Amino acid sequence: MLTTALICLPLLGALSVFLLPAPRMWVGSLALFFSLAELALWISGLTRFDFGSPKIQFEQQHSWISDLGISYHVGLFGFSLWLVGLTVVVMTAAIAYGLWSGRERANAYYALMLFLLAAIVGVFTAQDLILFYVAYEAMMIPLYVLIGVWGGAGRLRATFKFVAYTMAGSLLMFATIVVYGLSHGFDLATAQQSGSVWLFLGFAAAFAVKAPLFPLHGWLADAYRESPPEVAALLSGVISKVAVFGFLRIALTQFPGPTHDLRSLMLALSAVGLVYGSLLAFRAPDIRGVVAYSSLAQMSLIGLGVFAQNELSLSGSVLQMVNHGLVSAALFLLAGVIELRSSSGALSRLGGMARGRPILASLIISIGVISLAVPGSNAFAGEFLILAGVFQQGWGWAIPGLVAMVLAAMYMLRLVSALLHREVGEAVSKKAPDVLLPELCVIGALLGCMLALSVWPAAISKHSFACLEQAPLTSAGISSQSKAQVGLACVPGTGSTTATTTGTAK
Repeated sequence: MLTTALICLPLLGALSVFLLPAPRMWVGSLALFFSLAELALWISGLTRFDFGSPKIQFEQQHSWISDLGISYHVGLFGFSLWLVGLTVVVMTAAIAYGLWSGRERANAYYALMLFLLAAIVGVFTAQDLILFYVAYEAMMIPLYVLIGVWGGAGRLRATFKFVAYTMAGSLLMFATIVVYGLSHGFDLATAQQSGSVWLFLGFAAAFAVKAPLFPLHGWLADAYRESPPEVAALLSGVISKVAVFGFLRIALTQFPGPTHDLRSLMLALSAVGLVYGSLLAFRAPDIRGVVAYSSLAQMSLIGLGVFAQNELSLSGSVLQMVNHGLVSAALFLLAGVIELRSSSGALSRLGGMARGRPILASLIISIGVISLAVPGSNAFAGEFLILAGVFQQGWGWAIPGLVAMVLAAMYMLRLVSALLHREVGEAVSKKAPDVLLPELCVIGALLGCMLALSVWPAAISKHSFACLEQAPLTSAGISSQSKAQVGLACVPGTGSTTATTTGTAK
């Protein structure tokens, strides 16, 4: 029942918050209470999860449309458990930040945030394609409203581009799901694998839009710049990971043949996106632009890891998804803190913010150093695993990663220098305060998670996949040694690996 509870608790919270006739501070506090309760529920599941087992855990299944074999089927694997945890942590930080910022129309705002939380958890736990699609689409509804109503001056254009791109991808995925499901089955635990390149491309295009990956990233800059800071944190930190989860859970495991045949194409697109995003981040004129395009680069790096398809790259990709989610969320919230004090995010109008603001300077430098992937940081561990795995596919594929690491150092050092050093910018008031306690608690909590993973990155990298003993990824080129160490082929949950006890971890 834990998986269903993780989905239903935020829905209950959304309804309660929406109907609560109270001042916005009370409404926001109730929303924060529900997000913290969700975090406690996830921690409870974490303590009971058996990371040594390849079987789906906390599983629950009920027939939905029996004639088509469609069911309410949810459960968790190791890597999906960590992604749910990332979602809950970032959402809790986002709600806490919104509470401090004092969002107008609080009932609707926090109800949408909690509904979004439920939908994202639904995507990460869905084991049926129709259920996956329902949660995937439900996730988009609150995002449209949050950007279009509470966004910046250019929110209408940003919302239109976001809707246009995502609707095109969603419709394509729906058609693909229908064709695949009718011929191979809708339940991922029992569905047959497919050798259709076109069906694989249907899923891949939809996921590439959501990530976003090059060249389907056209909505990224406007949406990230015009969203409220906490919504931008969710877009970059969590929503983009839904797409990579789709690649891991559906594309790689259900289409081993096409994945192997098109591996070079996917690696090439990821490599181009990695360098391209890094160059755009280096040239971006504002804080959010730097973080947005660095996210494009990081998602491309994770894409390299996913399609390299070996034990190092896959475990590194999951670790880097969590790392990037925490870093990008913290950077967008820091951007919001700076914009509150300067009414501008343009680097040309900022500068000298380290003077009299030691806490702000410390946060920017600490998170900036982690994002540089210096040895000993969680980001270094993730990037190292990915590049080591990519190198096994051919040293040439690792070169873009090395180039991007140099560019990342350049654009992040440029950002830190533009914010903290130089002369005091025209938009920076000498009376602007340092980071206040509520802001420090929110961003400091994210930084604390990064530091914890810096100390023990193996908590994720060694506990995402239990075994790789089945066929799906063997035919996609994963070695027997990889199978013994990673465990992604257990993801499909075929009859031999599906848990037989419902709702409990084994």
